[in-house]
Amino acid sequence: MIDITPKRETLRTAKAHAVIRMKQETVSMILNNKIPKGNVLETARTAGYLGVKRTSDILPLCHPMPVEWVNFTFYPKETDIEITAEVKTIYKTGCEMEALTGASVTALCIYDMVKPVDKNVEILSIRLMEKKGGKSQYGKIPALQLSAAVVVISDSVSAGKSMDQSGEIIRLNLFKHKIETKLFSVVSDDKLKIQSEIKKLCKSKINLILTTGGTGLSLRDNTTDVIRPLLDKEISGIMESARIYGDKRTPYTMLSRGVAGMIGETLIITLPGSPRAVQEYLDALFPYVLHVFDIHKGGRH
Repeated sequence: MIDITPKRETLRTAKAHAVIRMKQETVSMILNNKIPKGNVLETARTAGYLGVKRTSDILPLCHPMPVEWVNFTFYPKETDIEITAEVKTIYKTGCEMEALTGASVTALCIYDMVKPVDKNVEILSIRLMEKKGGKSQYGKIPALQLSAAVVVISDSVSAGKSMDQSGEIIRLNLFKHKIETKLFSVVSDDKLKIQSEIKKLCKSKINLILTTGGTGLSLRDNTTDVIRPLLDKEISGIMESARIYGDKRTPYTMLSRGVAGMIGETLIITLPGSPRAVQEYLDALFPYVLHVFDIHKGGRH
């Protein structure tokens, strides 16, 4: 199975379509409830519900998911019955396989119920009509050439006593999202040095500044205290979202004091110092946070 643990839960929807062909007389028998096995459409609808709910039992690499809404619509034609299956969930992965399975099982149920009276019945097609949610809907990267700066804030890294890991994780993730890291710097946890570095970067008209380190509760964790007063507009939802995401993975996320917001036309996000926490925050925020640059038209490109 694909590892979906880094993914975010979002509203996911999918719609699938199936067509089953039969004699005109058979369609008439279905509509008039004359098929010997019983009410075809209602039985098929029930079978479709079961198909949707049991998709992960049938398909070995399909993730189980909380199915939150299912609907089947039947469109009888002269010699066809068209089926539309719709599924909704709030989960980490899409529900298109559930919709497709529901449409398939519904068509198979109709086939089974009418085959005693129509030997020529056939399933013509089963296809996905649409899917929404996740990165396909919310993860579109703005068509801008965004530039970034990464600032590692650490006494030990600055003094050469330890190697940087978190800054490199940020740089690699930015590259994955087609963002060039133009500037990379390391500063100690000194308040004046942090302030000076951030002001210098903002004057260079960088679109995005990501810092790592100094967002905790130790005496030398100064990043939040220095950067919050510099913000023209704090975007509290960014860090709230990251902390909610992180809290599902470790309860220690509650101790993070990171902030995010705009300084002029530059978005700044303060990430924790732990490599694992940095990766989790990046998974939570990117590429979704880049929507800022669609909203904030003053962003340089």
